[in-house]
Amino acid sequence: MRTILFIVQKEFKQIFRDKNMLKLIFILPILQLLILSNAATFDVKNINITFVDNDQSAESRALINSFKASSYFNLTAPLFSEKQAIEEMQKGKTDIIVNVPINFSRDLIKEQQTSISVTINAIDAATAGIENVYVAQIVNAFGRNIITKSNYFSTNKEVPENILVIPSFWYNNTLNYKTFMVPGILVLLVTMLTLFLSSMNIVKEKELGTLEQINVTPIKKHQFIIGKLFPFWILGLIVLTVGLLISKIVFNVPMLGSITLIYLFTSVYLLLVLGIGLFISNHTDTQQQAMFIAWFFMVIFILMSGLFTPIESMPEWAQRVTLINPIRYFVEVMRMVMLKGSSFVDIVPQFIIISLYAFVMNGLAVWSYKKSN
Repeated sequence: MRTILFIVQKEFKQIFRDKNMLKLIFILPILQLLILSNAATFDVKNINITFVDNDQSAESRALINSFKASSYFNLTAPLFSEKQAIEEMQKGKTDIIVNVPINFSRDLIKEQQTSISVTINAIDAATAGIENVYVAQIVNAFGRNIITKSNYFSTNKEVPENILVIPSFWYNNTLNYKTFMVPGILVLLVTMLTLFLSSMNIVKEKELGTLEQINVTPIKKHQFIIGKLFPFWILGLIVLTVGLLISKIVFNVPMLGSITLIYLFTSVYLLLVLGIGLFISNHTDTQQQAMFIAWFFMVIFILMSGLFTPIESMPEWAQRVTLINPIRYFVEVMRMVMLKGSSFVDIVPQFIIISLYAFVMNGLAVWSYKKSN
């Protein structure tokens, strides 16, 4: 035990002696959490919309005002030619073109039906789909309002009340996208930090030539590995603590579940990540190689974690691949515990999978580490 403590003490001294390493460990994750949580959003706002009003009626102007009242749209200068509007879209100055036809008002009031042409820039298909929903909702609401008023004044009868829908939003009642993103981004930061540091740990000793000196000492394999990885396990928990404080203080993300449960799961999860890092470090000769391999797997883990793209929307084969992605389970648990208040019983499947995963990966890492006697 004393041998392990000496190795741990040596590792902490090396970490705190390197000022650049301290910035990497403490300052960068904080900045990344603050920046990414504000930047990583699927909310579609500030949509530039252009109207080609061929009708020039009170109803067409009322339709334009309906969009102007929405916080999602920015109205550009009105145009009177569809060709000009298309040129504006090609220049990137507008995202949506709404072409209001001649006789729009007459058809809407007398025949109670009409059509308008909507052209949407669909280079980003996901954004275009959301924009289409926004436009359809405003146009449909406007049409119902006009027709209702027209029927009332023409028949002078009482207009029946519409059905009132009262939604109840659970787990994120303010519909704040940061509430959804912050727990996932915190998972990424904890994972990236511990994976990169552990993957470069032993390979750094190789580059410095000190690994051969350590290998000929009486230090046993398990003592050396535990002593090398334990400091990064502690640092991972420290980064988690700082991230949780920022999540609560800066972003006001709720903590409905047990904070102890989060630390319990994270403790096991970090063992898995450190095992992956150690395995990478054992099979590389330079820090550059270790960083490249770690980043290669990290990109795949991030894209298939369900953080940015729902797993349910992925192809069936991709959904199966995500079953071996550890980040997927950590993201699920963080959101379940923080936002839903889930208990240990609710996360038992994820806990078992991560525990088995950690046992296997650390077993492979220890087995692949060769120590000269």
